[in-house]
Amino acid sequence: MSDGLTFVLVHGAWHGGWCWVRVADRLRAQGHRVLSPTCTGLGERAHLMSRAITLDTFVQDIAGTIAAEELTDVVLVGHSFGGLAISGVAEAMPERLRHLVYLDALIVEPGRSPFDGLAPEVVAARRRAAAESSGGVSLPPPPAAAFGVLDPADAAWLERRLTPHPLGTYESPLPIRGPVGNGLPRTYVDCTTPSYATLDRVKDWVRGQPGWNWRNLATGHDAMVSAPGPLADLLVELGRG
Repeated sequence: MSDGLTFVLVHGAWHGGWCWVRVADRLRAQGHRVLSPTCTGLGERAHLMSRAITLDTFVQDIAGTIAAEELTDVVLVGHSFGGLAISGVAEAMPERLRHLVYLDALIVEPGRSPFDGLAPEVVAARRRAAAESSGGVSLPPPPAAAFGVLDPADAAWLERRLTPHPLGTYESPLPIRGPVGNGLPRTYVDCTTPSYATLDRVKDWVRGQPGWNWRNLATGHDAMVSAPGPLADLLVELGRG
């Protein structure tokens, strides 16, 4: 397919590149090129878990994939925590990117950490969970229901694959000078059914910023699991747009 797009799909906290399989299969069947790298310390790279992993590590993971594969004109999709990595990549290599898609994504402003963008009670609970589960190295995964995945088979599929998430990525600052998105075409996709309350502050912030497109998707937070077909169609639409 001569007019195929190139997608790089970035997972969120506790997930790995594996979580995109249903979306990736659909996109590839349409003739698109798809990569779904796993960030350091997660998924099949869980053996690399370390207190030294920072947000910059994740940015380097994704930028390194794009550089090594010699990708250009990339539709770069960041789900949830993955929104932070794509913001970093947008500053590091804007010339390689076609469109940024922030899929129900966490966003922080330049120089601020992900914990700065979350409610204080959420931060306190996560620090406590990290201390109790790993001595402060990582955050244990929550149940699938926390991501809006309610189908029993999907929940079981998700829960047996989720791995602890490096705490250092929540504490370290977003390594960009700004602005978020670096002036590139960008769309925020709000997963509305049910809405992921943790991101309410982020969504309010995006609505107040110029230059952002906004789309709604009537599914839960883990749209790649619960609505892969509609999500794949939306990503193609945004990439073509």
